[in-house]
Order: sequence, then C-alpha cells, then structure tokens
Amino acid sequence: MKRAVFFVGLAFVLISFAFRFETTYQKGYFDFVHRLEANQQSLYRMAAATDFSQSAAREALLDSVTAARGLLKAGDFWLRYLDPVQYLGINGQLPVEWETEVFEKFEKPYRRQGAGISLAQMALLEPHPEKDTVLRYLASSIAATRAFYADSNTRQIIRPEHFFYANRLYLLNLAAIYTSGYECPDKKFLVPELRAMMQAVSRIYDWHDESFSGSVLTAAYRDAYAKALVFVNQQQNDYEQFDYFHFIKDHVNVLFRLNQEMIRHYGFYSSSLVDYTLSDSVNSIFDKQLFSGQEWKGIYSFVDDPQVLQQMRNIGELLFNDPILSGNTARSCASCHRPDMAFTDTTRVTSLLMDRKSAHERNAPSLLNVLHNHLLMQDGKHLTMQEQGRVVMANPIEMAGDLKTILANVMSCTEYKTAFREWMKYTPEEKKPTIDHISSAISIYLHDFNVGYSPFDNAMNIGAPIDTGVVHGFNVFMGKANCASCHFIPYFNGIKPPYVNSEFEVLGVPEDMHYTRLSRDSGRYKVHPVPEMLAAFRTPTIRNSSFTAPYMHNGILKTMEEVIDFYDKGGGVGHGLVVPSQTLATDSLHLTAGEIQSLLTFMRSLDERLPAIKQPASLPSSSRKALNQRKVGGVY
Repeated sequence: MKRAVFFVGLAFVLISFAFRFETTYQKGYFDFVHRLEANQQSLYRMAAATDFSQSAAREALLDSVTAARGLLKAGDFWLRYLDPVQYLGINGQLPVEWETEVFEKFEKPYRRQGAGISLAQMALLEPHPEKDTVLRYLASSIAATRAFYADSNTRQIIRPEHFFYANRLYLLNLAAIYTSGYECPDKKFLVPELRAMMQAVSRIYDWHDESFSGSVLTAAYRDAYAKALVFVNQQQNDYEQFDYFHFIKDHVNVLFRLNQEMIRHYGFYSSSLVDYTLSDSVNSIFDKQLFSGQEWKGIYSFVDDPQVLQQMRNIGELLFNDPILSGNTARSCASCHRPDMAFTDTTRVTSLLMDRKSAHERNAPSLLNVLHNHLLMQDGKHLTMQEQGRVVMANPIEMAGDLKTILANVMSCTEYKTAFREWMKYTPEEKKPTIDHISSAISIYLHDFNVGYSPFDNAMNIGAPIDTGVVHGFNVFMGKANCASCHFIPYFNGIKPPYVNSEFEVLGVPEDMHYTRLSRDSGRYKVHPVPEMLAAFRTPTIRNSSFTAPYMHNGILKTMEEVIDFYDKGGGVGHGLVVPSQTLATDSLHLTAGEIQSLLTFMRSLDERLPAIKQPASLPSSSRKALNQRKVGGVY
C-alpha cells in the first residue's frame, strides 16, 4: 500500500514539475485545444436538442456554428500544420474526401468521410438540413480535435523551429486560402474571420517570443505584421471590395521574406512531410523555386555541373523533336506539344491518334510549367515525368512504340549513344542506358520552360509597375469571381499550400457548345473509379493562357471569354446539364462586362517571357539506314 501511495505521489510530482516548466507557448496551445473541444461538445449538445423543423431554432444553431469557425481560426496556425489529415476532420470541405493531403507521392488516395465545422455550416445552409448529418459532422470534429493532444503533435510544439515552419504555412495560406474563400462557406464572414485570425496570431507571436528567447521574431517582422493588421482593419467587410493585390504584395509577401530570412538565420530545418516540397532559400511566394513538384533532372538527380546539364538539355531537345521515340518513327513529342505553340497545339481541338484519322478525346495540355505539378496528365495518372514518358511512348494510340525497340533505335545513333554512355557514371546503379535516361534528358530540356516570369510576378517580386486593370482583375479573380478557390497562388493551378497535393474538380464540361450533353470523358474516374471522381479533372494553371487555346480537357471552349462565361453561369449545372457531384458553384457570379474585361487583363499579365525556341536543324544519324528518313518534329 505504501509503495502504491509512493508511486501515486511521484506521478503527481512529475506532472506538477512538467506543468511548472510548461512554456507560455505550450500553455496557449493546450488552452486553445481545450476550448475548441469544449465548444464543439457544446455545439453537439445544442444540435441534438434543436428542433430542426423550426427555422428560428436552426438559425440559432447556425449562428453558433458560424461563431465556432471564429474560434477554430484562432488556432488554425497550429492545427493545419501539425496534422493536416486530422485537420480535415475539424474543417473539411467535401462530404467525401479522396485526395490525400500530404502523402500524394507515397500513398494512393483513400476514402475519408468528410467532417467538421464548415460542413456542418454548409449543411445548415441547405433548404432542408438533416439533423443526423449535422450531428455526424460535429461528432467527427470532436474526435479529430482530440488527436491534437497526442504526443505526435504536442512534441512538435516544444521545438522553436516548429513555430517558424507553421508560420510559413500560415503566411502562404494568407495569400492562397484564407483570402480566397476556399474554405469559407458564407463569404460575408471572410474578411471579419481574417481580421480576427490575424489578431489571434499576434498573441501566438507573443507567446513564442516569451517562450523561446533564443529565436524571437525580429523587430522588422513584428513591425511588418502590425502594418498588415492595420491594412486589414481598414478594409471593408465586403470580400468583393477587399484589396487582395496590395495585401499580398505589400504585406504577406514581405512577411514571407522576413520569415524565410529568420529560418535561415537561426539555422532551422524541418523534418515534417508538410514541408518536404518547400524551399527555405526563396524570398518570395512568387519565386518559381518556391516548391518542387517534379524532380526535373529525373534519373540524373545528382548532376549539378551546369555544363553537363546543358549537354543533357541539348540531347533532350533533340529527343523531344525526334520521331525515333514512336513505333512508326513518324511521330515525336513535338507532334502534339509543339514548341512554337507553347508546347500544345493551337491548330486542333484534340490531337490526331496514331491512325492519322481519329481524334484524341483530350486536348494536348501545354508543357509550360509542367514540372510544377505533382500529378501529371489531366486525370493525374502519372507521378513522374519518367513514368509518363514510358507510358506515352508505349501507348498504342499515342506513340505506339515498343520500349526495347525505341531504346535500341536511339542507341543506333552515335550522338545519342556517346552521350548516354558517357553519362552512365552519374547513375552507377544502372548497367546500361534505359528509357528513364531518355525521359530524364527530355525533362531537363523542358525545365527551360518552367522558370519564366510574367509581368504579374515581377510586380509581386520586385515591385515592377503594373497596369491598374491588372490590379482590379486580380481582385475580381480572388473575390467576386471565386477563381482563386481552385486556381491557387502562386502557380494558379490546383496545388494549394503546403503544395504537396493536387485538386481535382468536377465542372460539368459539355460535349458541345449547345450543351446537349455532358462530356463522355470520365476523367479521374479512369484512375480511381469512385463516384466522386466521375468527370473530375486536375486543375491546370491559367498562366500563359493567351498562348494555349483551346481550353478545357476536350478543347471545347475556344476563347478565354467563353471560359469565363462558362464559370459565370455556373458550369454544367448552370447551363442545364445534370452533373453528379459538381464541385463548381452552380449559381451565377453576375460578373459585369467591366469585371470580365479586368479578369482578362489580369490573366494576360500571367503570360511569361519565354526563351526563343528554334527547331533543331537536323537529327542524329543512325547506323540503321531506314531510320535516317526521320523528319524533325515528326510528320504528324
């Protein structure tokens, strides 16, 4: 008995010792999680007691759920960074989630039931909300919140580096998520929520500086954050009137640079998968090196010598234009992705198939900025450029080649053989050249077209002057037009912070311009045959859209005006089609002619300066005479 009392007493002393030395930062975190859980439990009890047949009772519950979002945002700084999967249990956006939040490169999509405060709010905004649905969302949210007591999360907050990486994600989200309406069911609360959240983060900053004296925020950062708060406090509550351009350019991007400088100054590094694609060395959100979607060197990833990389790039350019990679030696990569047309084909709605008669069901996407995608192809079928290269070369309707024969044909050319054999020293684990060596040379060539900057980038990066129409158009893009809730800053594609996964959307793209039926292409469903992925497609970038018509996966829309009209009227559903699981809002945006013109002006400001492209004068000769009739760029 005395022994038991001793151990109970010792446990109490150890607990007291632990709490005595708990930092202000830790205490702030635990207090927040406690308050969030208590608030959710209170909401659940209120929902359980609410008579859903009474509109006044439902409105009262809706007000409480909306207020709960404010509390959630006070600690979003921690939750979204510490455990993005559990975070979706608290603040999910879809009733069913399939795409992974962190492990897209390592883990196949799996089904997760949507949950959380935002979904409860959306359910209550329905004309006839279901009580069981609201209760399920709230119950799951409580369970997800409890995960933030787990050691896997709490042990991170005792380390100062965690704070700076969480802060980086917070700043990226200020630009791309918190201001875009992506996760705000009722956008009239967007600016008030933003304002309250930023004020709450100021307190987190105080707790950090009090707790980690060796890595405090610099005076320059605190001053810049205070100015950002003043800016937001001076804005109207109407999200359509918010000045997104100057908020991001003059405040968020400045804070991002200062936070990056502190990460480097303090010598921090992150081992979190949340950060695995992000660079510590860039100073602007709009730096093209912000994150890496693909290993652009492929199998030559350890090569750093600029001269060698240039040689590889030159061979890659030849191979891209060489029909030797196809089964009939008449078709090259450049046949469908024409370098003189921004690496798409603006002359055709969709490319010809190998039979030279039938048309492909999909438009040839531009390869500009292709390396800034984690998943490739419009259905996200491929993880790497090398995998994509292998499949396309062997696909009977695309290049219809036999990989062994292609490799042998390439190696029959002295110029190719000499280069690839010389470079084998960079891949000592391989005994001889492979198709991946060929694909890697091509991706090194394509890297040239993934580093260009646009006038909009220059305005954000170096303060270059920009037309006022661009500013207005960007503000419409972020606000009223709701474009930024799918096309995320800075690449304006479907990859949102922390830039580790890809969004797929069901838009309701038609088969024809008369909207007689939905496109027959099942999209992502071909890769993951689940109902939610039917007719879903990866969200492409809108950069360089002036050069890449026609648009949508089937090339059905010929101009950007038609694209804007499609979205303005609510996608397929808004045009009268039946579209199961359309993720695009179906209500009209009611854009004015002036707003549409401003949107076009902004999108043109994303057209990048591209390097001059000249087709190779000739192709390497082969020891096989039959191959020496090849035409640069292919025949068709």
